[in-house]
Formats: sequence, structure tokens, C-alpha cells
Amino acid sequence: MELRAKVLTVSDGVVAGTRENRSGAALAETLAAAGFSVDDQRVVADGAETVAHALRQMTRGFAGLVATTGGTGFGPRDLTPEGTLDVLERQAPGLAEAMRLANPLGRLSRGVAGTVGKALVVNTPGSPAGAVECIEAVLDVVPHALALLAGETTAH
Repeated sequence: MELRAKVLTVSDGVVAGTRENRSGAALAETLAAAGFSVDDQRVVADGAETVAHALRQMTRGFAGLVATTGGTGFGPRDLTPEGTLDVLERQAPGLAEAMRLANPLGRLSRGVAGTVGKALVVNTPGSPAGAVECIEAVLDVVPHALALLAGETTAH
């Protein structure tokens, strides 16, 4: 099974051009090094509606991983989890919990994870190191999850 991924950066600063998209680049690089084909990278402003709209577009007909970065904290515009929850069909709390355990600061993340059709969506923090630590915390089980979503028979 080909491992495919997409990356969504959620950041007012990146959209405005006042901040470099370092976390999106770090996620894409980490996923590529893990054997994923990174098919799409997008940037949207913070907010539940912008995140939900982008995730609907990115998951439509897609079988693979969609990793978001940014908007998972306590700031007033940090609404990535809310936008993600608007789109998810089923939650995967174990993945979100595993990502939170990657670093003590993970306790401050409100990120969620779950499925939309054959896509797996995970929220990671907006810092490059935090995004990479969180995605690496679950990469070992993502291929199995994607195979299950694709309807492949797997050994248990």
C-alpha cells in the first residue's frame, strides 16, 4: 500500500507573510523520510471555519494521512480542534493521547485525531519541534490504521 499524506498549516502569521511555514515544512520532511508521498501542502488562517473547509477539501476522495500543524493551544484564535471535530466522522483519541505524551508541553495541546472516509486526520502543534515529536509518536501505527481504513485484511 502506498503511504500518502497531506499537510495543512494553520497560521494567521504564515498567511499574512510575517512568519515562515517552518512547522509545515518540518512535517512534510518527516513524513517523506518515513516513506510517505506528500501530495499536498496548504496554509490557512486560524479559525474553526477555515480549518473545516480546508479539511473537507483535503479529505474528499483521499486515502491517507492529513496532518495539521498549528492552532491547538489556548490562544483566542487557536480553533484547529474545533474545525477538525466539525469534519471528523470518528474520533481516534488514542492517537491524540499518544501525541500529547511525546513531550511535557503536550499537556497544553488540545489537538484531536480521527477519520474522514479513508483519511486519517491528526492535529499537531505549531512549533516545528512539537509537530515532528507528535507525528513521530504515532507514525509506527499510521500504516496499519490506513490499511484498515482502506478495507485491507490485516493480521491481528
